Amino acid sequence: MSLTRRQFAALAASITVLPGMAVAQAPDYRLMMLDILSGDPGLFFPALEHIKQRGNPDMAAGLIQSMRFSNGSNADIVETLKAITGANPGDDWFDWMLWQEANPQVRPHPSFINFKRETMLRIDPNFDDFLKRRYIAPDKMRIRLEEITWGGVRKDGIPSLDNPKLTAAAQATYMRDDDLVFGVSINGDARAYPLRIMGWHEMFNETIGGVPVALAYCTLCGSGILFETKVKGLARPLVFGSSGFLYRSNKLMFDRQTNSLWNQFTGRPVVGPLVDSGITLKQRPVVITTWKAWRDRNPSTKILSLDTGHRRDYGSGVVYSEYFGSNDLMFPTNVDQRRHKQKDYVFGIRQFGGAKAWPLKSFMGGRVLNDGMGNTNLLLIGDEKARSVRAYERGNLTFAVKSGKLTSDDSRVWRATEDALISGDTRLPRVAGHVAYWFAWNGYLGAESELYNG
Repeated sequence: MSLTRRQFAALAASITVLPGMAVAQAPDYRLMMLDILSGDPGLFFPALEHIKQRGNPDMAAGLIQSMRFSNGSNADIVETLKAITGANPGDDWFDWMLWQEANPQVRPHPSFINFKRETMLRIDPNFDDFLKRRYIAPDKMRIRLEEITWGGVRKDGIPSLDNPKLTAAAQATYMRDDDLVFGVSINGDARAYPLRIMGWHEMFNETIGGVPVALAYCTLCGSGILFETKVKGLARPLVFGSSGFLYRSNKLMFDRQTNSLWNQFTGRPVVGPLVDSGITLKQRPVVITTWKAWRDRNPSTKILSLDTGHRRDYGSGVVYSEYFGSNDLMFPTNVDQRRHKQKDYVFGIRQFGGAKAWPLKSFMGGRVLNDGMGNTNLLLIGDEKARSVRAYERGNLTFAVKSGKLTSDDSRVWRATEDALISGDTRLPRVAGHVAYWFAWNGYLGAESELYNG
């Protein structure tokens, strides 16, 4: 006799396992979690009751995921979570995701892998490109499967701009002087990418000054990072897109050659064929600044055209306006806010054998900082209002602004360009860095990063 799933759920909920008692057929916990997802009372409640009676916290990951997608009662799922974990972080998905992040010792039941896959593939079958079973076992990943969250869009739902159309600065009549841009200059090829456009696309793939690059812009963590995409050992430059997934409120991008998932913040593959490649993408300098300031410094610059091939509202202050104007996060991640609020901006550098962050408020009034990291002395020139910082190596010199001119302690006057500090025949190289919200920098680099306190 074969049982229907409803009969199976009722039977499983009624079974009491005594010590030494053999069970003819172990419950299928993937099906049980799908019953909870369905919300059908005849399946939902018996499945929860069985999990509660079993009493093992390894089912927490599946229940937390179900809280977000189930048609059943979240209150009943929460009561089951409390019973099997002994924890009580709150009553919603956000609270329990924070608990899960803070408790990596609670390992998911083996059935979670297939349940996670099936749930995500119901949203978009193309997610199978990233969640193939051979790549999402715990020992194959560099992040926790249970912490990968759906960002609300399908694969490429946030479309990248690949070799997009550019226009001359004089033709960019749609731009306001105070609109912010990502400014990039490589080998004299200067380009501007307005944040009001990039917020809708979060990624471009380009060749600038003969160098293949991608700008990965995570709007949620406030960081636009410019990566070189020509990687040793790969025949062609990598081309990136947005997967539709997040990890700790940071986008997971993917490369179109292998469909590996990458951490946007670290430039490293975390799921898929390239996990063991040892690749860390090299950063290139990028600056956020106003359109007027960029145009004045780089009069021959080209700028991204409104003709992107997509229909979006590219108006000033439109994209993510509520999120950028709020102190709250849209997706859960634990944040150490003892020193800074979670959405305070910092400028960070990862080079010279370490990492260091400078709070953007350190650059109030266009302040220049003589600082360093490791054995390298640095000069940082910033503008808090424009969210703008450029960093340079400074050797043994100390700099100050005197009568509006950048001057070193040996009385030389310098020009700060997109490539270097220049005085006569002397050039001090620019250093790659980027702006980010504090929660993202501290969340990924807090344990290994210095923090400027001046």
